[in-house]
Amino acid sequence: MRQVHYLPAVGSTHGVEVLSFAALRSMDIHRRRTQPQRPDFHVFALLGSGTGSHEADFHSYRLKEGSAVWIRPGMVHRWSDIDACDGPLVLFRPEALPGLTAPGTTTPACWQLDHQRLSLALHAVEHLSIELGAAARTPRLASPALLSHLLAALILRALPDTPAPTDATRTSSRHTEVFRTYRDSVEERFTDWHHVADHAEALGYDVRTLTRATRTATGTGAKAFLDQRILLEAKRLLAHTDSPVGSCARRLGFRDVGNFTTFFRRQTGMPPATWRATYGADGAGSSV
Repeated sequence: MRQVHYLPAVGSTHGVEVLSFAALRSMDIHRRRTQPQRPDFHVFALLGSGTGSHEADFHSYRLKEGSAVWIRPGMVHRWSDIDACDGPLVLFRPEALPGLTAPGTTTPACWQLDHQRLSLALHAVEHLSIELGAAARTPRLASPALLSHLLAALILRALPDTPAPTDATRTSSRHTEVFRTYRDSVEERFTDWHHVADHAEALGYDVRTLTRATRTATGTGAKAFLDQRILLEAKRLLAHTDSPVGSCARRLGFRDVGNFTTFFRRQTGMPPATWRATYGADGAGSSV
């Protein structure tokens, strides 16, 4: 699995840049894009025309006009077929979008926009691109705050529809900050703390509070949310590295391989070695 770090193009000094599928293909003559990779930055893409396919964290997606793709840092993905795709890709560091973190938790890697929303989203990308070009040519015109707002406007324009707010959802919004705090703790410490109580104690909440907030935000409880994060990383390690199962277990914070095997079997219905043989890079059922 290739770790991909953000390397800005010449003149892209604000942690945001816009390119196209055509530019990606021209820069990648060895087609490394078709192999699993794990970026440490965001990639947001819109398909203006054409068809193709993309795979992210063991899910395959068919791409067509109006497809939106959001690859978040840490996702393992590959552009399995973008030879006929046309449209923009926006690359940005996490700090370029500081105020819009919650949608990244529940938004799928790929969804579909109707014609009107696609047109508006493409205009938003064009506006962002114009400002980036102006900032590169005339540094005194550069405004990181403006670029961040334009990026946020693009993401908000393209996000999947959500239900209209009700009294219940307005009430539930009080749990949002609690969940964000818990989510950040899980992301930072999931290899160390496998129990919700560990996070609750560190954050100053009780387990029930974290469970209510997580269920409101994601539809699942705090324990299931934590287990799914551990499981996702386990799948990534098994499928995309050649590390022995015991080594994977230790990297994920399990005291011994037996405990890890029990956890993995309970979550997936099969032991880690069987899952790796089925879904790993050399397995017949591999999707990445």
